[in-house]
Amino acid sequence: MKTHVKALVVGGGAIGTSIAYHLARAGWQDVMLLERDELTAGSTWHAAGLLPLFNMSYATSHIHDYSVKFYKTLEEETGLNPGFYVVGNLRMAQTQERMDEYMLYASTAETVGIPYEWLTPAQIKERWPLVRTEDLKGAIYHPTDGYINPADVTQAMAKGARQRGVVIERKWQVDGYEWTGSEWKVTATKMTEKGGNLVPTDEQVVITAEHVVTATGNHAQRTARLLGLKIPAIPVEHQYIVTEPDPALVEWRKAGNPEHPVLRDADAKWYVREERGGWILGPYERGAPARFLYDVPESFRADLFPLDLERIEEEYMSMIHRIPSTETVGLKDDFNGPICYTPDGNPLVGPAPGLRNMWLAEGFSFGITAAGGTGYYLAQMMVEGEAEIDMASLDPKRYGNWMTTEYAARKNEECYEHVYILHHPDEEREACRPLRTVPAYDRQKALGAQFGQVNGWERPNYYGPVDAPDNFDHDARSFRRGGWWQYAVNEAKAIREGVGLIDASAFTKHLVRGPGAVAFLDRFTCNKLPNVGRINLTYALTGAGTTRTEYTIVRFAENEFVLISAGAWAAYDADYLRKAAEDFISASGDWVDIHDISTQWGTFAIAGPKSRDVLKEIVKDAEPETVLSNKRFPWLSMRKIELGMCPVYAVRVAYTGELGWELYHPIEMQNYLWDQLMEAGAKHGLKPVGARAQNWLRQEKSYRAFGTELGRDATPLEAGLDRFVDLSKEFHGKQAMLDKGIRSKCVTLLIEGPEDADPWGREALYDGDTRVGRLTSGGYSVVFGKSIGMGYVKPELATPGQKLKVKMFDQLWDAEVVPDSPYDPKNEAIRKDG
Repeated sequence: MKTHVKALVVGGGAIGTSIAYHLARAGWQDVMLLERDELTAGSTWHAAGLLPLFNMSYATSHIHDYSVKFYKTLEEETGLNPGFYVVGNLRMAQTQERMDEYMLYASTAETVGIPYEWLTPAQIKERWPLVRTEDLKGAIYHPTDGYINPADVTQAMAKGARQRGVVIERKWQVDGYEWTGSEWKVTATKMTEKGGNLVPTDEQVVITAEHVVTATGNHAQRTARLLGLKIPAIPVEHQYIVTEPDPALVEWRKAGNPEHPVLRDADAKWYVREERGGWILGPYERGAPARFLYDVPESFRADLFPLDLERIEEEYMSMIHRIPSTETVGLKDDFNGPICYTPDGNPLVGPAPGLRNMWLAEGFSFGITAAGGTGYYLAQMMVEGEAEIDMASLDPKRYGNWMTTEYAARKNEECYEHVYILHHPDEEREACRPLRTVPAYDRQKALGAQFGQVNGWERPNYYGPVDAPDNFDHDARSFRRGGWWQYAVNEAKAIREGVGLIDASAFTKHLVRGPGAVAFLDRFTCNKLPNVGRINLTYALTGAGTTRTEYTIVRFAENEFVLISAGAWAAYDADYLRKAAEDFISASGDWVDIHDISTQWGTFAIAGPKSRDVLKEIVKDAEPETVLSNKRFPWLSMRKIELGMCPVYAVRVAYTGELGWELYHPIEMQNYLWDQLMEAGAKHGLKPVGARAQNWLRQEKSYRAFGTELGRDATPLEAGLDRFVDLSKEFHGKQAMLDKGIRSKCVTLLIEGPEDADPWGREALYDGDTRVGRLTSGGYSVVFGKSIGMGYVKPELATPGQKLKVKMFDQLWDAEVVPDSPYDPKNEAIRKDG
């Protein structure tokens, strides 16, 4: 057995074998895979093998699309048939709202290049007469996918990996990981059969590996414990049943008709496909429990749980309704096995937090669909430094250390239950909430705040009527303008015309100081560092020259800075910052100290033409009339002020593009400060404002947002942020950024869309009949009275005045590229004196 490799993959299911295969195909010559049992012994063996392309995530759609295409090539390469049946996938809709969901998805699919067709109920009935259609609105049909044999495709990938030099060792369990500072020492124990169980022997080996990838499936909690991490990948029971042959189906096939596509009745929460003359029914019912919260029992191998037919009775009866011929067909077999989930349903793919050269590929609820693409894009990250698509939405660090086992288990159960629940872009799931709340939470709730969750924090999305019922936000959700829309309009107008108050306490805040702070940050970020008492917007780049993180840097002293970044990416940003600092300290010997102060400081953003008037009411200064003037407090500066009895670091900047300040305050004084601001603002018409209005307002100023316009698939220059890039200095990723050139360009568009809807930022952009780009953000502009969006197009189309089309609800709507900052392009509102 080899004891030194370049890459060690732990886990021999579909995910692990794909990663090993793709690492070898990418050029790594020394790759080994360890499997504690047999290949496919985990969830892979009992997976139904479906390959659904339908997914609202841009990154996951790319992953699934690659898998479907890749699996079709395996037989030619390996000689093994992966058992791919390209029968198509028919996703039916019982309601117009479900069709709205499909149309939003379809536009996302177009940005990836996934083909689809629309079918009416009559067309469904004509093609597949066994399906009842009179209560359907229609369906979306994917002709290129279907289902595959999970064991066969795994073995085909394993053979392909072996042909490329990968060593696969079975019956070896990893029991320890140790980082030496340059490589991993992995302790593995030989396993053997005993009484039907798999038990460890006395034989052990230590394998040295430059890189380790864990793809341990249901054993993710054991992996987390061995690595000292928190990994919110916990299995949930998923059951499906196989029926006896259906005489009507048998006759249909005997007559020479093709196999039915995989049928999905999303409103009934199930999928159905043919299986040897019968049917497989897979429901996603309520009440499926999480399992293996801490470990998988040693006795659990290729085992199953008892079937709970009562739990899926509703879904079973709905199958009979949709396919009436199944009513008299008996049950032949049943499966109830563990399938790993994460709180948001997306897998955890990428570098492990806090560790070097440790990569996670855990939490796959659709593992067979994702295996091929995960191997491909993860291998790119490992071999080339970055993938060709932005993988941040799948990064394991999107969950911080506040996440607990109980949280992950309950959220994973909720995620399973929501597989076929309508995926509104404005949905807010309720499990485990509220959990992280700022002191002013109750005050905001009393004013009608309807909250969203960001990195566990409760953050007001908008303020509805004070006497709203508890389910008000739920009833407001829509693929069009929901019940919340008018409230967000009023809030946006309040900031443009008067004054609004936003709770931005979820911002991530890092204090960076020490004798090496200046040199470190100068190399770490691409813009000039601000002078003391000033701020700058800047970016940390990946090694590939793309945008890794956006920061507002506030300079408190010569060697003391606060870095402010998006609240949703706290652990993600912290890990990159700390690892970069460690590398700097190691190379230079200079000390840099980093503290996460996010939960010590609350943040309120006050903005609007009257924001200075409100602050003057409560600011304590020898000259209160001038303390907030341009002379004493210019734009893009920071001052320590006193608001009543609350000490505040005030930063003169506003993400809304209006006159305004961000007020950083001791979190324990937040209620006091909130009350002071609301009381002082009453006579000026101050209105509390939520995140949805803020999102619209920042698009009127063409302010890019991390996770939408900014990510690891575009450089700051492609994002149109040239003014924040100082090419006169050296910084991490600079040459790679320049080498990439301008492949696409970020633009702002005003859109003549439907009267009852705005884009969500997932839509395809067209020049005539040619797809030329995609939106990354969308919403409504109160200034221009129409829809607005931001996105990327071919560079030659990124010219103000360029006429384009946006795909919404299966129609093309007129759009026009406008100059950046269509509202107040000269920043006169922001610079207003007083």
